This record gives sequence, C-alpha cells and structure tokens, in this order.
Amino acid sequence: MESDQILDEIKDINLSYLLLAKQMLREDKVSAMYRLGINQDIAAILEKLTSAQLIKMAASNMLLCRFRFDDRLIAEMLSNDTRDQAVTKSHAA
Repeated sequence: MESDQILDEIKDINLSYLLLAKQMLREDKVSAMYRLGINQDIAAILEKLTSAQLIKMAASNMLLCRFRFDDRLIAEMLSNDTRDQAVTKSHAA
C-alpha cells in the first residue's frame, strides 16, 4: 500500500469510529463508555463535537481507536474456544 492510500484508510477508519462512538454514546452512554474503553471526560468531549470538528479530528494521520489486547479480559475472550463463553464473561464483568 502506498503512503497516501494508507493515510486515506486511516482517515476513513477514524471517521467511522468517531461516528459510531457518538451514536453509541447517544443510545447508552454507560455501555458505550465501557465498550469503547473511554472515561467520562472523553465521552463528554466526543458528545460535544460538531460535524466540522469530527471531520477535522478524523483527518488526523494517527489512528484514533486502538486494540485493547493489553486488557486481561480481552485477551481471555480471544483465547477462548467459543464465543458464548467469552460473551458470558464480558457481561459478568
């Protein structure tokens, strides 16, 4: 992949992530914060972003979302044989 194409892909991912995060926060803030791995301060910032600010933020050359493999629960979920067990553990947490 060329550098310009990678940057375009990052921008697309960022925009999708930010739009999804805002939608999740509107629908169920507590659940969204847990699923996104963000605190109240970040949630409040995301909720207040205008469309123009959201697009500007998405245009960053830095990926805004991250893998959470460092979290023990996520690592356990990925290593389990069945999805049902992982889902049960995540809901119990």
